Amino acid sequence: MIHGLYAITPDSWGSQRLLDGVEAAVEGGASVLQYRRKAIAISERRKEAAAIREICRPRGVPLIVNDDPTLAAEVHADGVHLGRDDGSVAAARAVLGGTSMIGVSCYDDLERAQRAFHEGADYVAFGSFFPSAVKPHAVRPPVSLLSAARDRIALPRVAIGGITVHNAALLIEEGADAVAVISDLFDAQDIRARAELFS
Repeated sequence: MIHGLYAITPDSWGSQRLLDGVEAAVEGGASVLQYRRKAIAISERRKEAAAIREICRPRGVPLIVNDDPTLAAEVHADGVHLGRDDGSVAAARAVLGGTSMIGVSCYDDLERAQRAFHEGADYVAFGSFFPSAVKPHAVRPPVSLLSAARDRIALPRVAIGGITVHNAALLIEEGADAVAVISDLFDAQDIRARAELFS
């Protein structure tokens, strides 16, 4: 289920703009949607995540919640994505159950990805492969990390960080199953049309 355009929500938009943008991205072909919002109250996050679930589910697009297994469980999301400080795969699995998807950020660390595989993760993410306005100080792995991960880890691989319609193909060729995009997708004047270019 992890392939193609993996859309990640921007953090600074108002709720209605966000929902409209998500709907456009999904209609344009986003195959996964990650809800990532760090700057609003948890009550608002619950409302937004539940509303996004109602956009994604009828279209068969998995909803992944960033960082928060409890929120993912509360809104009946399809899974959670864990960063370095977000707890273990086992802890998330205990909250979400065996059928939920759990992704793990692995940055530039192939050994972390191997541990995630053995702990029961469903996919791994690497990056930032290109300069990113969202995380300007993120580590920058070589693109060859994707082919190394493909050869050693039997999990879908997501590439992230500064990805655009112009550089996404390189990452797919090197071994990414999906490309995670925020700015190049949601900053587009026509989000649906931009999503179609990734699909």
